[in-house]
This record gives sequence, structure tokens and C-alpha cells, in this order.
Amino acid sequence: MGTINAFFLLFGALLFFSIIATTLSARIGFPFLLIFLFVGMLAGEDGIGGIKFNNFYLATFVSQLCLAVILLDGGLNTKLQSIKMVLKPAGVLATWGVIATVLCLGVFATFLLPVNKDWKMGFLIAAIVGSTDAAAVFGLLRNSGVRLIDKVKATLEIESGANDPMAILLVTILIELILQPDITSFSSILLMLVQQLSLGFVVGIVGGIILGITLVRISLPQGLYALLVVSGGLLVFALTNLSGGSGFLSVYISGIIIGNLQRNKIGYVLSVTDGLAWLAQASMFLVLGLLVSVDRLISSAPSAMLIALLLIFVARPFAVWTSLMFFNFTKNEKYYISWVGLRGAVPVTLAILPVMMGVKDAYFLFDIGFAIVIFSLIIQGSTIPYMAKLFKVTLPAKIGANATQAIWVGDKAVVDLFGYKVQKGSEAIGKNPFKLGREVGDESIRFFSMLRDDELVDTKFSTQMQEKDFIWYVAPAEASESLARRFNNMGQEFSENLKFYGEFNVDRDLLMQDLAVAYGINLDDVSKELTASDYVKRELDSLPSAGDRVPLGDGFYLTVKDTDENNKITQLYLKIPS
Repeated sequence: MGTINAFFLLFGALLFFSIIATTLSARIGFPFLLIFLFVGMLAGEDGIGGIKFNNFYLATFVSQLCLAVILLDGGLNTKLQSIKMVLKPAGVLATWGVIATVLCLGVFATFLLPVNKDWKMGFLIAAIVGSTDAAAVFGLLRNSGVRLIDKVKATLEIESGANDPMAILLVTILIELILQPDITSFSSILLMLVQQLSLGFVVGIVGGIILGITLVRISLPQGLYALLVVSGGLLVFALTNLSGGSGFLSVYISGIIIGNLQRNKIGYVLSVTDGLAWLAQASMFLVLGLLVSVDRLISSAPSAMLIALLLIFVARPFAVWTSLMFFNFTKNEKYYISWVGLRGAVPVTLAILPVMMGVKDAYFLFDIGFAIVIFSLIIQGSTIPYMAKLFKVTLPAKIGANATQAIWVGDKAVVDLFGYKVQKGSEAIGKNPFKLGREVGDESIRFFSMLRDDELVDTKFSTQMQEKDFIWYVAPAEASESLARRFNNMGQEFSENLKFYGEFNVDRDLLMQDLAVAYGINLDDVSKELTASDYVKRELDSLPSAGDRVPLGDGFYLTVKDTDENNKITQLYLKIPS
């Protein structure tokens, strides 16, 4: 019992201090995932903890379990609107993008590795770090503090959730080529790829539909719905792996299906799965940090740094530009997608496979892969917000509630609560919360409660709101933004929107001929007959998303501010020459 309790004490302490340390990482812009990694390394055999941990099988088990939870949560948070918008480019990045990265980086790695100059070893290390990492991309993008253009964010997240099968396939093929060069054939490689992808898709879709229907049909205590989703996701993950498919792909697709089938019921589930995904990231990087030898890591650092720099500045851009050359992405968007090719737990997990399968120099490959991940997180992960602003792929902060809460009424009905902080200079100051709710909408908006200095206020019709008060309303989701405008500093919001979107709100059904006459814009006869919305869609040649910009000539631009769940433009702005 003493040993077990000592383990609980150790793991709890590592996790506790890692979480405390992430508050510092947020202030200095340091990737929080590295905190967990470094704490694990400090506790390891070469660190101050002196813990000797070399169980690669256990590390693989923990990593795969944690990645499954992270991908499930990522799928639950992915809207169908985003998938329809970027399915093709993200799909190309998840397949050809990985292959292109491996082809480009493998050539360099063959000559840079200080072990024998076998091309198979060079391409193996390239395949190990060939895919972006879902844990790193989901975690760091959500905590970056910037709002990315919808198309860019969706592309990065869907790519990272779907590119693992290709990386796993390439690593498996190269290991077989090293161990049994005479057995591996092109037909077996192609069959393996088709099997991984097809079973991943089919089992993921079927499993997601079954779980989504189960959520509606079954009656459980509120806290068990999230556990039902997570356990069902792990069941889908395991069944797919056992049948020879990609469990990572299937659990991600299941999450997408569940999240979009039961959007009204998923709010509380997400509040739990987001926490579980965060715990999974922490646990996974702590365990992987314990696994590495710091002495070996330092000795492999020079080679790893060179390969990491080539990956970041040559191989990843090559993969992105060749993947997106036929899609409607601007140069800046391609630059940023190239930059956010984050490597994380997946490459480290893949680097364990050669060790477990007895490949020569496998420990060296593991150390190289681990070091590349560290360099990637330091160089790319710590600069995500800065590079987003540099490449101008950010949107003004979206107006919305400061807090949301879903209250279950019975087994199926959910009441949505939206909380707002009264900002300096806002319209809400001096007004009564009951009356303000009626001004915004109909009877569907109901005042719920008011907090002042963290204490509940006995609110009457004569009560007036003050700066920093926190007000809660029961309201439909579509009223959230309208309420938020009453509590925000509208002058600041107007200035930010004016700078990015433009000066004038344009009716989506306005004929381009009328716009051309009003502002003296030169358009061809065919374009003049189109509505503003149809013109933007034609010029984009893809589904529109917030932040898309279409030039009209002479310095005029039409900018999409918002779209609905069917990817139809709902808000469009005209920016005139300065």
C-alpha cells in the first residue's frame, strides 16, 4: 500500500505543480504543454526527482488513451459549418501534406542523422514527425488569446484531427522496410491505407450516430451524460483499432457526429470533456517527460535542431503550399498555416514504435523525435499570437456573453443562462436589468440575477446597474450578441470593426449594380446582375467564412463578417479606400 500511495502522491504533486505553473506560462506566452513536459523531465531519472521510468508499453497505453480523449473533445467542439467550409483543403493537408513533409524532410534527415546514412532511417524520423499534433493544435490555439479567421482555424484543427492515420501508416511501412525489406509490397501498403481510412470513417460515423441517438433516448443523472460520451468514444476507438482501422480518426469523427446531432444537449457534456481533455494533455506530457533521458536528449539536440529548423522553414511550408495551391487561401493564410505545424505527443508516441519493434538505433530516433517536438513547441508554440497578428489572420473579438451556463429542466429540456459584465462606457450603466432585457427582445429574454462585488443583489424595478456589475439572463442563444452589445463599450467595438470589416454594412441581397453606381466602382455587366452575397461566393469559389475579403478594385473591398449554420452570408461590410 505504501508504494501505491507514494505513486498517487507523486503523480498528484506533479500534476498540481504543473497546473500552478501554467498560470505563469500564460503570462509570459510560454506553451503550457511544455510545462508538463519539463516537469516530467525534472522528475525523471536525470532530474531532481530521480524517478527511473522506462516502460514504453505503459507510456504508449497512456498516450493513446489520452489522445483518444483529446480527439473526442476536439470533435465535439467542431461545428458542421466548419467542416463543410474546409473539408477539401484540410483533407488534402491530412493526406498529401503528411506525405510531402516526409518526402521533403526525409532527404535532409538522411544526411543529417549521425547514424548510418540509410535513407530508410532518415525517412523514418521524417515520418515520425510528419503529422501535426491534435493536442498541441487544439490546446494552444484555444489558449492563444486571439480570434483567428474561421477558415484558418478550422483548417488547422481538422487537419490535426485527421492526419494521424497517414503518419502511422508511413511509420509502420518504414519500420517493416527496415526489418523485412523483402516482404513489404506496394499492394500491401495501399491496402493498409484504404483499410485504415475506410474503417476509421465507417466505424466513426456509425458509432457517433448510435451515441447521439442514445443521448436522446436514455435518461441519466446529469453528470453521467459526459461519462457516457467518453466511454462510448473509447469503445469506438478500441473497436476500430481491433478491426484494423484508424482509432484516432474514428473517435474524432464520432465526436463531430455527436456534437452536431445533439448540439442543444452537448453544452454540459463539453464542460466536462473539456476538463478531461485538459487532464489528458497534462497526464500524457508528464508521462512522456518521465520517459526521456535528459543526457541522451542533450547529445541529440544539435542534429534535432537542424532537422526541426528544416521541418519548420522548408518541409512544412512545402507541404502547405503544394496542398493548398488549388484552394482559395491568401498568401498570409498559407504562411500562418505553415507556421502552426505544431508537433507534440503524436510524434513522441510514434517514436516509441521503433523501440518496441526492435529497430536498430531506435533509442536515438526516439531522442531525436522528442527533441524536435520541444523545438517545435518553443519556436512555433510560443509565437502563435504574435504570428497571427503579423500575418493579419485575426478577427476582432466576437461580441458575446462573458459566461454561459446550461441548466437541465427534466431529462431533455435545457435552459441557457448568459452572464454579462457591465463595462465602462456601456449603455447598461444606469439602467434597470428588467427593462433592458425587454428593450433587447421579447418575453424569451428574462432577467435572472445580478451580482455586485460578488454578492447577490435584491433587484427591483428601481435598481440601476453600475460598472463591474455581473448580470445573468435566461435567453435564446440568438439573443446573446444583442444583449452583449448593451453591456460592452460600443465605441471600442465600432473602432475595431471599422478598421477590419469596413465602414458600411451591406445588405446581402443588394444588387452589385446599385453598389457600383453609389461608389463609382467599375464592374462588368455580369457582375452587376449579381447580389452582393452571390458576388462574394463567386469570387471566393468556396463556402464563405468570417474574415473572407473580396477586392472590388480601386481600393474597395467586401468583407464577410458572419455566416449562418448553412454557410450563408448573414453580415457583409464594404471597406472604402482610405
